[in-house]
Amino acid sequence: MVKYVPERGDLVWIDFEPQTGHEQARHRPALVLSPAEYNAATGLAILCPVTSRVKRYPFEVAVVGVRVKGIVLADQVKSVDWGARNARFAERATGVADKVAGIVAALISA
Repeated sequence: MVKYVPERGDLVWIDFEPQTGHEQARHRPALVLSPAEYNAATGLAILCPVTSRVKRYPFEVAVVGVRVKGIVLADQVKSVDWGARNARFAERATGVADKVAGIVAALISA
């Protein structure tokens, strides 16, 4: 049996517990930013959580045209053990990863 490996642009369902402070929590969708090669080699994935609460911050990116609805929170980048957190593929979000990665790059280079 081939185990699913998250790849850049995938929307996955993943458990964000434990969390602290203002971090997103619970089992929720997330957008994968790291490539499958990295994810397979390390067992980690770099991703951003998706929420249904729109606050109109400049670092929110809408997910449209797919079953998973919501806003990607580009300011809450996380590196997680996707196997231990039971990442499950939901669907592909074409084009969203590049936009989110651009916002992340702007946030960390400011």
